[in-house]
Amino acid sequence: MPEKSWYDEGLSFSCTQCGNCCSGPQGYVWFSPDEGFAMAEFLNVDLETFLNKYARIEYKQWTLDERWNPQAKGYDCVFLKRDEQGKALCSIYSVRPQQCRTWPFWRENLKAPRTWQKAGDRCPGMNKGTFFSIEQIRIIRDSNP
Repeated sequence: MPEKSWYDEGLSFSCTQCGNCCSGPQGYVWFSPDEGFAMAEFLNVDLETFLNKYARIEYKQWTLDERWNPQAKGYDCVFLKRDEQGKALCSIYSVRPQQCRTWPFWRENLKAPRTWQKAGDRCPGMNKGTFFSIEQIRIIRDSNP
């Protein structure tokens, strides 16, 4: 029998392209070896070049690099770009890591209503837009390593 959770009735989320999930304080965007190969191929570089140019090792794992953004006074993912209207665009969107694909349905955000709300304070797409059933949320949540 599936576990009971505070979000059994489902949750809503639609990306507003604000970029807040890709910027802010320093953090980690973990990726698997397969994801590293896919990103390198997408960028038309070999894996070694990709890792040297766009990634670093933290806690014995690969994570995407970040760049200081003086306008935001925070760090942006190395692949975050903004259009003329300020909309955030991922320059590797089709091959972005699973961690990115599963936002905001991360275990840490789903621990309790207050952790969901805290994440929602930075993410204007949470609690709006597309409805996700508990089954959909569990699939997405459980696909993030």
